[in-house]
Order: sequence, then structure tokens, then C-alpha cells
Amino acid sequence: MGSEPVVISLYIHVPFCIRKCRYCDFVSYTYDPEAARRYRVALLQEMALYHERLTQQERRLKTIFIGGGTPTCLPEEDLAAILEGCSRYFQWLSGVEVTVEANPGTVDLSKLKTLRYAGVNRLSLGVQTCSDHLLSLLGRLHDFTQAVEAVQLARRAGFDNLNLDLIFAIPGQTMADWQHCLDKILALQPEHISAYSLQIEEDTPLARAVAEGRVFPCDEETELAMYREVINSLAARGYEHYEISNFARPGYRCRHNLTYWHNEPYLGLGLAAHSCLGDERFYNTGSLEEYEALLLAGGLPVAGREHLSRTTMMAETVFLGLRLIEGLDLEKFAARFGKNIEEVFGKQIKKLSSLGLVEICSNHLRLTSRGLPLANAVFREFVLP
Repeated sequence: MGSEPVVISLYIHVPFCIRKCRYCDFVSYTYDPEAARRYRVALLQEMALYHERLTQQERRLKTIFIGGGTPTCLPEEDLAAILEGCSRYFQWLSGVEVTVEANPGTVDLSKLKTLRYAGVNRLSLGVQTCSDHLLSLLGRLHDFTQAVEAVQLARRAGFDNLNLDLIFAIPGQTMADWQHCLDKILALQPEHISAYSLQIEEDTPLARAVAEGRVFPCDEETELAMYREVINSLAARGYEHYEISNFARPGYRCRHNLTYWHNEPYLGLGLAAHSCLGDERFYNTGSLEEYEALLLAGGLPVAGREHLSRTTMMAETVFLGLRLIEGLDLEKFAARFGKNIEEVFGKQIKKLSSLGLVEICSNHLRLTSRGLPLANAVFREFVLP
């Protein structure tokens, strides 16, 4: 696996949902107790194999993130077994951040207490919107009352680090809907809020509804106004806007996601999970049957590997770092790659600066307020042909 990563972040994918949402194109399966039991066995086998293949230093974890799918559609004993395996096969560093994604309607007090007891100290709840008719349009199983109940249960279970996921620019959503939703979310006082504009992905029920003219997507002007609204509303309430779509109270930034944005090493376990260790990126099969069969036979379920050139790693470090509001630390970039950024990307930076999309401030390359909503166009300038 190489000698470079000495402290890593671990991602564990749970590919089951009670029902797939209408906008989702992730690899997921309808929850079935027997399939989930077999998956747990396979996942623990994958952990055991990496325990053998990684060095003791490479098994040290600074963050753990269990995502999906809907991890909390699993029974609490399955979740406890996954977390127990995680602590058996890896070393949790002091102060490790352990996040589990959850959906309202799939948690109760007992399950949340089990997670908290097992070491989970950060809960990420998929609220998405506060309007029940928009939740229905998205195909979500819960209503907003259940979302509020889930927050209250999480507090009772001892969670003091709570993220709420939101989606805006939903077809039919008005600016008044969005402002009302932000007020309701702020009343719940979460430590962290993630707010993403809805992406209508190909081959999803929502995309088909749009193509058939049954649903009309949000226009770009309204989408931009909604983005500006969430930035301003949360800043006024003391949240730091630290990444394009993420806001945190001081001291509550998501350390796991910072691993990705700093382009640091991570290991992904489970179906279709991706990893990046040293100069190698690899990913697991997206077939549940193949995943289980390969592990049952004693092999890793890796479906593809890619060697990352130095140039690729530099480009990815730049555009991932630009996702952060403070931007890319140019001193760290030079220390990591032995080159100043202007030597490598001087032309791109000059072009983007002249357009008013990026700037260098306090030795960080960052997006300007004008560049923020045009981030993807900026990132493309650093993607190699």
C-alpha cells in the first residue's frame, strides 16, 4: 500500500435504503435483513484483510465516516458489530471523529444510544427540506415532524455534534419556502449544516419526470439567490462558511471531509467505495454479489486501480483545496510537491485572476465571491486533458 500514509481516514459504505429517493443515483439496494447480514460478514472480512495488509502505522485512524445508502436502516446490532470490527482491526487515535449518516424515520432512542456507546460522536441527519410536499417530490420517506423528532432523540442520546443535510433548488421550491426552511433548521441549533443545490442526475425517476415535462427544474437565477441566502442567513447566526456547501459553528468543521479537501489519504470499505493511499487510487466493485463472492474467496473486492502521477496529484490538490473558503495553503503545497504553485499552474491562475474568479490572499489561493457559484468552471481549468 506504500509508506506515505501514516494516519488515514476511513469511509465505510452501507448500500441499503428502505426505498431509493427519486433524485439518487448512488449504488444502493432495498434493505433486506438477510442481505444485510451477509454484507456485514463480508465487510468485517474486508476489514480483516486490510488489517493484514496495512502496516500498524497505516491502520491509525483520525476520522471514520459510515455513509450510504442509509446506515441506520440496519438493526442496531449490525451497526454495533461494524463499529466493533472497526475498533478491532484499526487503531482509533485520541479524539477520533466518528460520523454516522442517518435518516429521520430510521432511528429511535435505543439505536442512537447504541451508536453513541459504540463511539459515534457525530451524527449526520438527512433532513433535505422542511416542506412535506417537497419531501414527497424527492421521494423521501419522512416528514419534517419526524426530522425534528430525530434531532430531539439525538440530543437525548448524548450527541452534541449534529449535522443537518439540506437540499435547495428543488422543482417547485420558492424563495419563501427556502427562507422558512432555514429559519426552522436554525431553530434546531445544529452544530453543522450542509446545503447542496439539487443535481438532477440521468436515469433517475426525477430526471424522467423533468424530461416528460411533469416537473420543472429551478431556474439558475433562483438557485443562485437561494445559495446567497443560505450563506447570509447562516453567517448572521454565527456559522462559519468554510467550504462551498458546508457551514459550521466554530470548532465543528467536519474533519473527515477535510481529509478529502486537503487531498489526504483515505481508505474506503464496502460496496463501490473509493480509496486513495499514497500515489494509488482504487475502488471496489459496485455489484453486491461480486463483492460478497470475492471476500468469501479470501480476496479484496477491488475492481480498478490507478497510479497517480505527480502532476495529477498537484492538480487534484489545487481544485480540492479551492473548495475551501480559505482556499489552498500555498506554503503546504510547495512543501508537499517541492514547487511553487505558479511554476505549475501560473497560466491558469493568471487567467482566472483576470476574470475575477480567484485571488491570492494570506498565502492562500481561493475563490472570490464571484468565483464561488462558478466553482466547477474554475476547477475545470486545473483538470488535465
